Amino acid sequence: MCGRFVITSAPAALRQLFGYVEQPNFPPRYNVAPTQPIPVVIIENGARHFRLMRWGLLPAWVKDPRNFTLLINARSETVLEKPAFKNAIRRRRCLVPADGYYEWQAVDGRKQPYFIHRADGEPIGLAAVAETWIGPNGEELDTVAIVTAAASADLAVLHDRVPVTIAPDDFERWLDCRNDDVEGAIPLMVPPKVCEFAWYAVSTRVNRVANDDAQLLLPISAEAAAAEAPKKVARKAAPAPRDDGQGSLF
Repeated sequence: MCGRFVITSAPAALRQLFGYVEQPNFPPRYNVAPTQPIPVVIIENGARHFRLMRWGLLPAWVKDPRNFTLLINARSETVLEKPAFKNAIRRRRCLVPADGYYEWQAVDGRKQPYFIHRADGEPIGLAAVAETWIGPNGEELDTVAIVTAAASADLAVLHDRVPVTIAPDDFERWLDCRNDDVEGAIPLMVPPKVCEFAWYAVSTRVNRVANDDAQLLLPISAEAAAAEAPKKVARKAAPAPRDDGQGSLF
C-alpha cells in the first residue's frame, strides 16, 4: 500500500529525470497525503508534461464524489478488470515523482512508521493511473491513484503491499498509451527487486498530516520510538459501596 510519500529532490533534477517540458518550481514535501494535489507526469500530444492532480481517483461515471470511496491505490492484479481503473490503465497511465514513502508496522501493540527509499538514494517514479472527473456544472477535476503490487520478500516484513516503481529506462513504455495498448505495461507492474529499497524507523510525528518538515525523515532509535508510544494510565479502583444492610439486586 502507499498512503503517504515524500518528494524532496530539486525541481530541476526531477525535470531532467522525467523529461517533462514545463519548468515548475515547488518546495520539498515531507508528508504528502491523500486528497492533496500531487505532481504527476503524463504524455499529452506526444510529449511529457507536468501536471498537478488530486491524489484519490474519481472515475468519470461517479455522480456524487461525496458518496464514493476514496481510491488512492489500484491493485496491479485487478486493475485491468475493476470498473474504476480499467479505462485509466489503458488510456491514462502516468508517473508520480517521489523520493520515498512511509509505511507502518505493528510493534509491541503500537504502529511504528518507517521511511522507505531506494538504497542508492535516487528519486523514484511511482506507477499511477489518472482520470478526469467532470461535475454536473462542467467543472473538471484531474485525479490519480498509485498502482500497488504484492511486496517482495524483504519489504513484506513491513507490509504485504508496495507501490509499483518504474525504472527510468521504462518510463516511456509505461507512459505510452497509444492505441489503448496495455500489453507492454503489464510486465512492469511488479514489486521492486530484493535489496533495491532500504528503510528505517522515523518519528510518529508523521502520523499527523499537518506535520510537513525535514525532521520527519530523521532516523529514530528503538528507545526513542518506544518513548513516543502513548502511555497507559492505570485507573484507580472505585471504592466499594457502603453496605447499608438493605441488600441489592443490581
